Amino acid sequence: MTVDHAALAERLRAAYAGGVVPPLRDGLAPTDIAGAYAVQSINTAYWRAEGRRVVGRKVGLTAVAVQQQLGVDRPDFGVLFDDMRIADGGSLLASKVIQPKAEAEVAIVLAKDINDPEATADMMLDRADHAVAAIELVDSRIADWKITFADTVADNGSSAFFVLGSTQKPLKGLDLRTCGMAMEVNGVVASLGAGVACLGHPLNAAAWLARTLAAAGEGLKAGDIIMTGALGPMVTLSPGDRVRAEIGGLGSVSVDYVEDR
Repeated sequence: MTVDHAALAERLRAAYAGGVVPPLRDGLAPTDIAGAYAVQSINTAYWRAEGRRVVGRKVGLTAVAVQQQLGVDRPDFGVLFDDMRIADGGSLLASKVIQPKAEAEVAIVLAKDINDPEATADMMLDRADHAVAAIELVDSRIADWKITFADTVADNGSSAFFVLGSTQKPLKGLDLRTCGMAMEVNGVVASLGAGVACLGHPLNAAAWLARTLAAAGEGLKAGDIIMTGALGPMVTLSPGDRVRAEIGGLGSVSVDYVEDR
Protein backbone atom coordinates (compact mmCIF):
# COMPACT_ATOMS: atom_id res chain seq x y z
CA MET A 1 0.00 0.00 0.00
CA THR A 2 1.30 3.43 -0.94
CA VAL A 3 1.08 5.87 1.94
CA ASP A 4 0.25 9.50 1.13
CA HIS A 5 2.34 11.23 3.78
CA ALA A 6 1.42 14.67 2.44
CA ALA A 7 -2.30 13.96 2.91
CA LEU A 8 -1.72 12.80 6.48
CA ALA A 9 0.30 15.96 7.16
CA GLU A 10 -2.49 18.12 5.77
CA ARG A 11 -5.04 16.28 7.93
CA LEU A 12 -3.04 17.09 11.06
CA ARG A 13 -2.60 20.74 10.08
CA ALA A 14 -6.34 21.07 9.54
CA ALA A 15 -6.99 19.69 13.03
CA TYR A 16 -5.42 22.78 14.63
CA ALA A 17 -8.41 24.78 13.43
CA GLY A 18 -11.05 22.13 12.85
CA GLY A 19 -10.63 19.94 15.91
CA VAL A 20 -9.37 16.45 16.58
CA VAL A 21 -9.06 13.71 13.99
CA PRO A 22 -9.11 9.93 14.42
CA PRO A 23 -5.80 8.08 14.88
CA LEU A 24 -3.80 7.82 11.67
CA ARG A 25 -4.11 4.02 11.41
CA ASP A 26 -5.32 4.25 7.81
CA GLY A 27 -1.92 5.59 6.79
CA LEU A 28 0.58 4.77 9.52
CA ALA A 29 1.15 1.51 11.35
CA PRO A 30 1.55 2.13 15.10
CA THR A 31 5.34 1.72 14.98
CA ASP A 32 6.02 3.16 11.50
CA ILE A 33 8.94 5.32 12.58
CA ALA A 34 10.09 6.43 9.14
CA GLY A 35 6.58 7.25 7.96
CA ALA A 36 5.74 9.21 11.10
CA TYR A 37 8.85 11.38 10.85
CA ALA A 38 8.16 11.88 7.15
CA VAL A 39 4.78 13.37 8.04
CA GLN A 40 6.36 15.53 10.75
CA SER A 41 9.03 16.76 8.31
CA ILE A 42 6.42 17.75 5.73
CA ASN A 43 4.62 19.91 8.27
CA THR A 44 7.86 21.36 9.61
CA ALA A 45 8.79 22.46 6.09
CA TYR A 46 5.27 23.84 5.54
CA TRP A 47 5.34 25.91 8.73
CA ARG A 48 8.84 27.21 8.08
CA ALA A 49 7.70 28.34 4.65
CA GLU A 50 4.85 30.14 6.42
CA GLY A 51 7.42 32.11 8.45
CA ARG A 52 7.63 30.14 11.68
CA ARG A 53 11.17 29.91 13.07
CA VAL A 54 12.64 26.74 14.58
CA VAL A 55 14.20 27.44 18.00
CA GLY A 56 14.92 23.89 19.16
CA ARG A 57 13.49 20.44 19.75
CA LYS A 58 11.45 18.60 22.34
CA VAL A 59 12.22 15.05 23.42
CA GLY A 60 9.30 12.83 24.41
CA LEU A 61 8.68 9.28 25.58
CA THR A 62 11.69 9.39 27.88
CA ALA A 63 10.01 7.18 30.47
CA VAL A 64 10.44 3.45 29.85
CA ALA A 65 6.91 2.76 31.10
CA VAL A 66 5.44 5.08 28.45
CA GLN A 67 7.62 3.54 25.73
CA GLN A 68 6.33 0.10 26.69
CA GLN A 69 2.77 1.39 26.65
CA LEU A 70 3.21 2.51 23.02
CA GLY A 71 5.18 -0.59 22.00
CA VAL A 72 8.53 1.08 21.26
CA ASP A 73 12.01 1.09 22.73
CA ARG A 74 13.05 4.65 22.02
CA PRO A 75 12.13 8.26 22.72
CA ASP A 76 10.77 10.57 20.05
CA PHE A 77 11.22 14.23 19.17
CA GLY A 78 9.29 17.17 17.82
CA VAL A 79 10.15 20.67 16.66
CA LEU A 80 9.92 23.82 18.79
CA PHE A 81 8.88 26.99 16.98
CA ASP A 82 9.35 30.54 18.24
CA ASP A 83 5.60 31.14 18.52
CA MET A 84 5.21 28.18 20.88
CA ARG A 85 6.99 29.95 23.74
CA ILE A 86 4.98 31.51 26.57
CA ALA A 87 6.69 33.83 29.06
CA ASP A 88 7.24 32.61 32.61
CA GLY A 89 4.10 33.55 34.54
CA GLY A 90 2.19 34.11 31.30
CA SER A 91 -1.03 32.63 30.01
CA LEU A 92 -2.06 29.81 27.72
CA LEU A 93 -5.32 30.72 25.98
CA ALA A 94 -7.92 27.97 25.78
CA SER A 95 -8.64 28.89 22.16
CA LYS A 96 -5.09 27.86 21.23
CA VAL A 97 -5.33 24.22 22.34
CA ILE A 98 -7.70 21.27 22.11
CA GLN A 99 -7.01 18.84 24.96
CA PRO A 100 -3.97 20.19 26.80
CA LYS A 101 -1.82 18.58 29.46
CA ALA A 102 1.17 19.92 31.39
CA GLU A 103 4.44 18.29 32.36
CA ALA A 104 7.53 19.61 34.14
CA GLU A 105 10.92 19.27 32.49
CA VAL A 106 14.51 20.43 32.45
CA ALA A 107 15.24 22.60 29.42
CA ILE A 108 18.79 22.99 28.16
CA VAL A 109 19.95 25.86 25.96
CA LEU A 110 23.06 25.28 23.85
CA ALA A 111 26.08 27.55 23.68
CA LYS A 112 27.72 25.65 20.80
CA ASP A 113 26.64 23.71 17.73
CA ILE A 114 26.70 19.92 17.81
CA ASN A 115 26.39 17.57 14.86
CA ASP A 116 27.84 14.25 15.99
CA PRO A 117 26.23 10.82 15.54
CA GLU A 118 28.18 9.64 18.59
CA ALA A 119 27.22 12.50 20.90
CA THR A 120 27.40 11.72 24.61
CA ALA A 121 26.01 13.31 27.75
CA ASP A 122 29.48 14.75 28.47
CA MET A 123 29.53 16.37 25.04
CA MET A 124 26.16 17.93 25.71
CA LEU A 125 27.41 19.22 29.04
CA ASP A 126 30.34 20.86 27.26
CA ARG A 127 28.10 22.49 24.66
CA ALA A 128 25.35 23.64 26.99
CA ASP A 129 25.04 27.26 28.05
CA HIS A 130 22.49 26.83 30.82
CA ALA A 131 19.53 24.86 32.13
CA VAL A 132 16.16 26.14 33.29
CA ALA A 133 13.03 24.73 34.88
CA ALA A 134 10.36 24.35 32.22
CA ILE A 135 6.74 23.41 31.67
CA GLU A 136 5.73 21.77 28.44
CA LEU A 137 2.11 22.25 27.47
CA VAL A 138 1.38 19.25 25.31
CA ASP A 139 -1.67 18.72 23.15
CA SER A 140 -2.87 16.15 20.65
CA ARG A 141 -4.73 16.53 17.43
CA ILE A 142 -5.67 12.84 17.82
CA ALA A 143 -9.09 12.29 19.42
CA ASP A 144 -9.07 11.41 23.13
CA TRP A 145 -5.28 11.08 23.17
CA LYS A 146 -5.64 7.58 21.68
CA ILE A 147 -2.15 7.77 20.26
CA THR A 148 0.37 5.26 19.02
CA PHE A 149 4.05 6.06 18.59
CA ALA A 150 3.41 6.94 14.96
CA ASP A 151 0.51 9.23 15.83
CA THR A 152 2.47 11.30 18.32
CA VAL A 153 5.58 11.58 16.13
CA ALA A 154 3.58 12.61 13.08
CA ASP A 155 1.75 15.14 15.26
CA ASN A 156 5.05 16.90 16.05
CA GLY A 157 5.52 14.99 19.28
CA SER A 158 2.06 16.03 20.54
CA SER A 159 3.50 19.50 21.01
CA ALA A 160 1.74 22.78 21.72
CA PHE A 161 3.56 25.38 23.85
CA PHE A 162 6.38 25.63 26.36
CA VAL A 163 7.40 27.90 29.22
CA LEU A 164 10.96 28.48 30.40
CA GLY A 165 11.75 29.61 33.93
CA SER A 166 13.40 32.94 34.61
CA THR A 167 16.40 31.49 36.47
CA GLN A 168 19.20 30.29 34.20
CA LYS A 169 21.82 28.01 35.76
CA PRO A 170 25.13 26.74 34.35
CA LEU A 171 25.03 22.95 34.18
CA LYS A 172 28.40 22.33 35.77
CA GLY A 173 27.82 21.63 39.43
CA LEU A 174 24.11 20.95 38.98
CA ASP A 175 22.75 17.56 40.03
CA LEU A 176 20.21 16.98 37.30
CA ARG A 177 20.04 13.25 37.96
CA THR A 178 18.63 13.24 41.49
CA CYS A 179 17.03 16.69 41.44
CA GLY A 180 13.44 16.55 42.61
CA MET A 181 10.45 17.98 40.77
CA ALA A 182 7.09 19.02 42.17
CA MET A 183 4.34 20.42 39.94
CA GLU A 184 1.30 22.04 41.49
CA VAL A 185 -2.04 22.88 39.94
CA ASN A 186 -3.93 25.57 41.84
CA GLY A 187 -1.58 25.10 44.80
CA VAL A 188 -2.13 21.33 45.06
CA VAL A 189 0.68 18.91 44.21
CA ALA A 190 -0.34 17.12 41.00
CA SER A 191 2.90 15.51 39.81
CA LEU A 192 6.17 14.45 41.45
CA GLY A 193 9.36 13.22 39.83
CA ALA A 194 13.12 13.45 39.50
CA GLY A 195 15.80 13.94 36.88
CA VAL A 196 16.54 10.23 36.76
CA ALA A 197 13.08 9.63 35.25
CA CYS A 198 14.31 11.25 32.03
CA LEU A 199 16.36 8.44 30.43
CA GLY A 200 18.39 8.29 33.62
CA HIS A 201 19.56 11.91 33.24
CA PRO A 202 18.28 14.87 31.18
CA LEU A 203 21.66 15.06 29.42
CA ASN A 204 21.13 11.50 28.20
CA ALA A 205 17.95 12.67 26.49
CA ALA A 206 19.79 15.63 24.96
CA ALA A 207 22.57 13.33 23.71
CA TRP A 208 20.03 10.92 22.19
CA LEU A 209 18.47 13.84 20.34
CA ALA A 210 21.85 15.04 19.06
CA ARG A 211 22.77 11.55 17.81
CA THR A 212 19.40 11.05 16.15
CA LEU A 213 19.46 14.38 14.35
CA ALA A 214 23.08 13.93 13.25
CA ALA A 215 22.27 10.50 11.84
CA ALA A 216 19.52 12.16 9.78
CA GLY A 217 21.93 14.77 8.44
CA GLU A 218 20.83 17.54 10.79
CA GLY A 219 22.41 19.14 13.82
CA LEU A 220 21.69 21.31 16.80
CA LYS A 221 22.74 24.96 16.78
CA ALA A 222 24.00 27.36 19.42
CA GLY A 223 20.98 28.94 21.06
CA ASP A 224 18.74 25.94 20.43
CA ILE A 225 16.36 25.00 23.23
CA ILE A 226 16.09 21.32 24.14
CA MET A 227 13.09 20.25 26.18
CA THR A 228 14.54 17.04 27.57
CA GLY A 229 11.39 15.19 28.64
CA ALA A 230 8.98 14.84 31.52
CA LEU A 231 10.27 14.28 35.04
CA GLY A 232 6.88 13.06 36.25
CA PRO A 233 3.35 12.27 35.06
CA MET A 234 1.43 14.61 32.78
CA VAL A 235 -1.55 16.46 34.23
CA THR A 236 -4.74 17.28 32.32
CA LEU A 237 -5.65 20.98 32.41
CA SER A 238 -8.95 22.83 32.74
CA PRO A 239 -9.52 26.56 32.11
CA GLY A 240 -8.72 28.54 35.24
CA ASP A 241 -5.83 26.30 36.28
CA ARG A 242 -2.57 27.81 37.47
CA VAL A 243 0.40 25.51 37.00
CA ARG A 244 3.63 25.94 38.91
CA ALA A 245 6.62 23.61 38.81
CA GLU A 246 9.74 23.66 40.94
CA ILE A 247 12.89 21.68 40.14
CA GLY A 248 15.75 21.28 42.59
CA GLY A 249 18.62 23.63 41.71
CA LEU A 250 16.68 25.37 38.95
CA GLY A 251 13.93 27.22 40.76
CA SER A 252 10.35 27.53 39.56
CA VAL A 253 8.28 28.25 36.47
CA SER A 254 4.56 28.93 36.12
CA VAL A 255 1.74 29.45 33.62
CA ASP A 256 -2.00 30.13 33.74
CA TYR A 257 -4.50 28.32 31.54
CA VAL A 258 -7.26 30.84 30.85
CA GLU A 259 -10.62 30.77 29.08
CA ASP A 260 -10.95 33.22 26.18
CA ARG A 261 -13.75 31.73 24.12
